[in-house]
Amino acid sequence: MKLAVTGGTGFVGSRLLDAAVADGHQISALTRRPMPPRVKVDWVSGSLEQPDTLDRLVARADAVIHVAGVISGRTAADFDRANVDGTQAMIEAAGKAGVKRFVHVSSIAAREPELSLYGASKARSEQIVASSGLPFAIVRPPAVYGPGDRETLELFKMAKMGVVLLPPEGRVSLIHADDLVRLLVALATPGAPAGRTIEPDDGRAGGWTHKEFAEALGDAVGRRGVSVSIPSGLLRFGAKADRLLRGDKAKLTADRAAYFCHPDWVVDPADSAPPDLWQPRIATPDGLAATAQWYRAQGWL
Repeated sequence: MKLAVTGGTGFVGSRLLDAAVADGHQISALTRRPMPPRVKVDWVSGSLEQPDTLDRLVARADAVIHVAGVISGRTAADFDRANVDGTQAMIEAAGKAGVKRFVHVSSIAAREPELSLYGASKARSEQIVASSGLPFAIVRPPAVYGPGDRETLELFKMAKMGVVLLPPEGRVSLIHADDLVRLLVALATPGAPAGRTIEPDDGRAGGWTHKEFAEALGDAVGRRGVSVSIPSGLLRFGAKADRLLRGDKAKLTADRAAYFCHPDWVVDPADSAPPDLWQPRIATPDGLAATAQWYRAQGWL
């Protein structure tokens, strides 16, 4: 197939390109910055705000895999600009080009849109895709980890120090990025289910308690430490403090704090992928250990 991909320069998107090229597909990938030449990848310079660029991106594509989006922002407009308006622009370009399938990467946060601006923007992006008239699949990943991810890197660093600071008690589902991208490619193929919203994970029924996840991180880095659950009020205060100290570079935003305080981010088994289409291959303990090894090799951990 020829696949048009957004977000191909990011963590998940770069691993998506690896998987799609390995399967023999030709890729047209959007990029804001110059990228080195790559076999089977045609880089298209531009952004989601440039309709002419998107027309070139999707030209003669069999399917679109829309990964691009933002996970952090200060205002609703910050999130909507990329997650809502960007999705609308991609849908319009795909419709004009007669693309046969549209695979949209949303987030499990869209399930609770009232909790965070990010989740609300992702929920609105899903509505745009579902009402587009295009054959579509929506994927709501839970927490994604794997080599190259700088978000979970901070958790690995805490585990190495022996103390993992956690949100209030709750449960979470996890998925390795390589398992996620295999699903995205599978959903782009002819004959894959359409009109579906899928919540994939690592196959662990009931997900992980925060404490269990912290223990798994400790095992991955070879150190069994302690985990500390931070009360929601203190977490929200920490977000304000981080904002005061680091301004726009703050990692713990008020929006993220609201997301973290929710006690249940476990996928719904009713929304799992058809087993004949996709099943997870990477058990989380193995994936965490391999990720820690990659971090060490890069000098990150």
